[in-house]
Amino acid sequence: MTFTQQCNVIFNQAIADYHVKDNIDTPINNPYNRESIENRLYLKCWIDTVQWHFEDIIRDPHIDPVEALELKRRIDRSNQDRTDLVEQIDSYFRQKYSGVKVLPDARINTESPAWAVDRLSILALKIYHMREQAERTDASEEHRQKCEAKLKVLLEQQVDLSTAIDQLLDDIEAGRKYMKVYRQMKMYNDPATNPVLYKK
Repeated sequence: MTFTQQCNVIFNQAIADYHVKDNIDTPINNPYNRESIENRLYLKCWIDTVQWHFEDIIRDPHIDPVEALELKRRIDRSNQDRTDLVEQIDSYFRQKYSGVKVLPDARINTESPAWAVDRLSILALKIYHMREQAERTDASEEHRQKCEAKLKVLLEQQVDLSTAIDQLLDDIEAGRKYMKVYRQMKMYNDPATNPVLYKK
């Protein structure tokens, strides 16, 4: 099993587990060992899944403004958790490939492996929810056909992205590409760099 095949299995598991109750307050029950990459992948997709539903709820035009503000705060925390987790996954890759001898003509990639994995997790969610729309019995045939066409594109994109990630990891392992990770410096979350916060 390739790394991305493993990812997609775990992502689908996390999405299915969430939808047993389909509630944003459902506590996570991560089945994998805390120190394993599988645990991090499951947690990554769980966070993405909960946030997907945050984003649905906050778009309700009739949402209570107080509830909307609290939900916005939860989305902000979720975004930070997501970023922190991507950096943990990149740390796993850096450790895994720390002994690789980088070739003299090695090239850098446009993004780190973990940020590509982040996109793969979101893609699994898009596929799940587009399939849901394509199978809706209360929607028109036209709606279902449009969603079915979009689903086919998403599935093709999943194959392409999975292939690209596996090729990137192969290149890093062989020294043909090298990892260089830039930490996300989200200034608006930092009381020392957000003027609204430090001017209080």
